[in-house]
Amino acid sequence: MTAAAIIAAWDQADPSAIHPTRAIDEDAYWNSGINQAALIGTVLQPGCKVVDFGCGDGRVAIPLRELGYDVTAVDASQTMLDRLHQRDPDMPAVLNPGPGLYATLGKKADAVVALAVLIHHNYADCLDLLAELRQAVKLGGTLVLDWPVSDEPVEGQAWLEVTTWSQQAHDDACARIGLKPVDAALPWGVYKAVKAGG
Repeated sequence: MTAAAIIAAWDQADPSAIHPTRAIDEDAYWNSGINQAALIGTVLQPGCKVVDFGCGDGRVAIPLRELGYDVTAVDASQTMLDRLHQRDPDMPAVLNPGPGLYATLGKKADAVVALAVLIHHNYADCLDLLAELRQAVKLGGTLVLDWPVSDEPVEGQAWLEVTTWSQQAHDDACARIGLKPVDAALPWGVYKAVKAGG
C-alpha cells in the first residue's frame, strides 16, 4: 500500500476507529497518550526539541509538550493537524509526509518520535521514512520508533495491517541509515543517531 493511500485512509477514517482505546472512551484514548508521553520522556533530555512524526490528533504530542518538551507536531494529514489544533491551537505543526522533512523543519531536532507510522508502510517506504527521520535528528540525538522485529516478518498489504521486520533486515537498515539501537525498557525501539555505515 502506498504512503498516499495510507494518508487518504487516515483522512477518511472515523476517529473512533483509529486507536483501540477509543473503543473504550475518549478519556481512555487521551490517557493512553499521557502514559506514552511519560514513557518517552524517560529517554529524552529535559526540555529538548522533539518532532512527533505522524502525530495524528496530538494524543502523544500534546502531553509531551505539557511535560516541558519543545514539540513540533508533524503529520501528512491536514485533517489530523486540524484535529490537533482543536485541542492545542498553539502547538507548532508542520504538514509533511516524510520527504524533505529536515528541509521543511529548517533545523535538526534533538529527538524524533514516530509511533504507529512505520508499522503501516511497506518495506521500501519504511526505509525511505527512516532515512528522512534520521536526517532530521542531530548526531547523537534520540529516535523512538515503532519499528517491530519478528521471527516471522510480514509486509502489511492494507493500511491497518502491521509490517514487521526480520532482525537481520532491521540491523542492516540501522547500519545503512545511521541508527544505533539503545537498550531501553520501552515498548518501542530507541535509537541514537550515528554516522551512516558506522
